[in-house]
Order: sequence, then structure tokens, then C-alpha cells
Amino acid sequence: MASAAASSAGPSAAPSSGTAALPVRNKGLLTFGVMLATIMQILDGTIANVALPHMQTSLGGTADTITWVLTSYIVASAIAIPVTGWISERIGSRNLFLLSVAGFIIASALCGAAQNLTEMVAFRVLQGIAAAFMNPLSQTVLLDINAPRDQPRAMAIWGMGVMIGPILGPVLGGWLTENFDWRWVFYVNLPLGVICLAIMWWLLPSRPLRRRGFDLFGFSLLAIGIGALQLMLDRGQGEDWFSSAEIWIETLIAVIALWMFVMHMATGKNPMFERSLWHNRNLVTALFFMPVLGLVMMATMALLPPMLQSLYGYPVIDTGLLLMPRGIGVMITMFVSSRLVAHGVDPRLPVGLGFLLVAWSLYDMTQWTLAMDIWPVVLSGFIQGLGMGLVFMPLNGIAFATLPANQRTEAASLTNLSRNIGSSIGISLVTTVLARGMQTSHADLAQRVTPERLQTLDPGLLANLGGSTDTVLAVVNAEVTRQSMMIAYLNDFKAMMIVTACAIPLVVLLRKPKGPVENDPAAAGH
Repeated sequence: MASAAASSAGPSAAPSSGTAALPVRNKGLLTFGVMLATIMQILDGTIANVALPHMQTSLGGTADTITWVLTSYIVASAIAIPVTGWISERIGSRNLFLLSVAGFIIASALCGAAQNLTEMVAFRVLQGIAAAFMNPLSQTVLLDINAPRDQPRAMAIWGMGVMIGPILGPVLGGWLTENFDWRWVFYVNLPLGVICLAIMWWLLPSRPLRRRGFDLFGFSLLAIGIGALQLMLDRGQGEDWFSSAEIWIETLIAVIALWMFVMHMATGKNPMFERSLWHNRNLVTALFFMPVLGLVMMATMALLPPMLQSLYGYPVIDTGLLLMPRGIGVMITMFVSSRLVAHGVDPRLPVGLGFLLVAWSLYDMTQWTLAMDIWPVVLSGFIQGLGMGLVFMPLNGIAFATLPANQRTEAASLTNLSRNIGSSIGISLVTTVLARGMQTSHADLAQRVTPERLQTLDPGLLANLGGSTDTVLAVVNAEVTRQSMMIAYLNDFKAMMIVTACAIPLVVLLRKPKGPVENDPAAAGH
């Protein structure tokens, strides 16, 4: 079997720069199967976005609680990702990948059959845990089955899947919801997952097993810290934030647990992540960029579907199509950036330019009005896609260029963890800021609606409304609510623009890689 033959060599064999760490019989077909798993997993982070209003009605949720369908998946993935390296070395990377795909298929079927919000959140947690291992393992597999000279192209393919998935999600989710039912946004994973599982069962190689202890204390601290932080962010709005004892307790638990985790990583005997990873400046800098990328990518995709449907009245399928230009922009600059890096262009240049484009697109979004047509949405989305495509591949290349093969899985776990944390926190923050902004703006605008100003309304308009004071007030209140929602959305876009702009100076901390690193432990200090 191909996998057995490939795994006997193992990445520890220190192949030359012209050979892959784990050669396989049919690299193209295996790449297709691995990318299918990656896209399927990433897709589920956003495919449910446009279906949330339908799910809210069907599952009995509220506008605040229905977002748990999104955040529960992301948080579960974030908590499980750090143990990918340890489990992979314990049971084998091949076995873990196959189990995670099988678990993802089962959890998807359960999500589609959920009857209430509690069941849906529980099944999404299971789905997120299964999905957690798929992303770092897929990245590692593509690096291992490609020679160093082909790895930039492999990372471009992988990055395109990671970036295209969240953008195609609303389109596919909108089409399935419009033509079938919202449950099909989960059922669609079943046939795709079976194809992916069959390909990987046939071709997927495995890294050699390596026995090492599990840092249960460090993992527990990280899980408690992330869980408490997300719980605080999700429940803060409903509990009136720090006027609630619950929010104070959750905040203190998050701060204490995460601080203890950092100290444990720095001083513990057998930390969860190898301490040498933290000595790699490019990797550490990339870990600061990834949350910003996750924030822009996922939080924007969480905001736009309800905005386009509720404020502009676009149907579900049209909402998905309006988000498509992001994908076109990503595809263009993914290809361009991979070619630039392959021809020796300093990868820090596309990273910096990409973040500038993303900040520019968010600035454009702060200029939106209720009277605009589709073109501002299309243009800003396209520019944002161009920026994200420029950032992602070169940033991953810089982060992994100076790492030996035996540290790739843990490094991939760290980068995916930081991006997932940015995504989950970003979704919670923008929905919270949106809710509070709507309340504040509504109160400010309502103060300006006085009887004297109502008298200045067009008499013809009053006649059309029946002349009833209650009817007039209801219409005016609806318009005030609409305007306050728009103001709140614009404030969210402005906040994301500021965060993105603040991340740009981090580019100066990156070092240009001097060349591919050989796949042996001695290369760690290169």
C-alpha cells in the first residue's frame, strides 16, 4: 500500500532539497482529497451564516443566542487544535486524519438533524473538535509530500482553500437554504466527506510514531482560559457586562488561566508546545498577524449576510452572490503572490501591501449608505479579497520557511489556533458592539423625534399613513431603527479598520527567509 511504503521512510530521513519528506504514489489525487477536507472544514465556519435567520426560527433561538451556532464551532476547534501534534505522534498522523474526517461526517449529520438550539450547539462542538485536526494536518501533509522547491505552490493551493472556503460558504449556504432547507448546509458534507475519506484511506502516508508526554496541565489551562473568555464575550451583552458578577468571574478565570498558561509555556519542564518554536521570530510574528486575519475574514462574513438581508432586502441567494467578489480577489492575488515569492520577491512586501488593501476596503465600507446600490459592496469585497490573498500565502511561507519538518504540525496547530481565536473573539465582539451600537444610536436618534418635527412631515405622506398618530409614530420608529442599525454596522467596520491598520507595522519584525530549510532537526537554528 502506498501509505505503508511512504511512511517507512518518514520525515526524519532528512531528504535532500529536491525530494519530498514523504513521497506518495499519486500526489495530485491526494492533494485533491486533502484540499477537499480543508475546504469542507473551513466552509462550515461560514456556510451557516446566511441560514441563521431560518435556523433561529426553526430552533427557537434569539438574535443573540443563535450566533452560538458559529462561535461554538470555532471555540471547540480552538481548544482542540493544540493537541494535534501530540495525538498525531501518539496514534499516527494518518490515523488521526482519517478519524477526524469520519467524526466530521457524523457530526455534520447530527447538526442537520438537530431539533433545538441546545442540540445544535452540542453537535457543533463535536463537529468543531473533529474539524480542529483537519486544518493543521492538511497543511503538514502538503508540505511533506512536496519537495522544498514545490512547497510554495503547495502552500498557495492550501491557502486558497483556507481563504476561499469562508467566502464560498455564504453562496453555497444561500443556494441550499433557498432551494432546499437550512439543514442541507450540514448534509452537504456527507457525500463530500465520503469521497475525501476514500481518497485518503488509499493514499495518505503517515509520519513515524513518537512517544512523548502529554502536557495535561498546560492544555487544561488553555482550554479553561479560551472557554471562559468566549463565554464572557457571548454572555456579556445579555448580562449587562461588568454589572454582572458572572461576567466578572468569567473574566478573572480567563485572565488567570491564560496568564498561567503563558508562564507554564515559559518555565514548565514538558510544555505543550516545544519551547524552540517561540525562538523563531517569523513564526511568533505570524501568530500576531493571524488573529487579525481571522477577525477580518470571519467577523466580516458574520456581519454582512444579516446586514444585506435585513437593511437592503436582498434574498438569501443574492446575498451569497454579493459576497463572491471576495473569492475572486483572493484567487487572483493568491496566484500572483505565489509567483512573486517564487521569483525571489521579498515576501514581506505583499504582506504589508495586503494589509493596507484590507484596511482600505474596510474604510470604504464605513462610507456605505442605505441608498447605495450593489457596486460599493462588490468593489469593497473585491479589494478586501485582493488584500487577504496577498497576505495569506507569503505569511505562511515566512512562518514555516525556517522550521524543520518535525516541528511543522505543532507550528500549524499554533497558527490555526491563533487564527481561530481571532475569529471567535472577533465574531463575539462585533456582534456585541453591533447590539450596543444599535441601542445607543436608537436612543440618540429618538431624542430628535419631537412633535414639532413630526408636524413638518409632508401632509400627503401623513394622509397616506391614515393620519393616525400611532401609525405615524410606528413608521418613524421603524426608520429610526433602520438608521441606527446602519450606524452600528458602520462603527463595526471602522473598529475592524483600526485593528487592521494597527497590525501593519508588525511587518518590520518579519525576517526575509534566506532559502528553504533542510528537513532535519539541526535546521531549527538556521
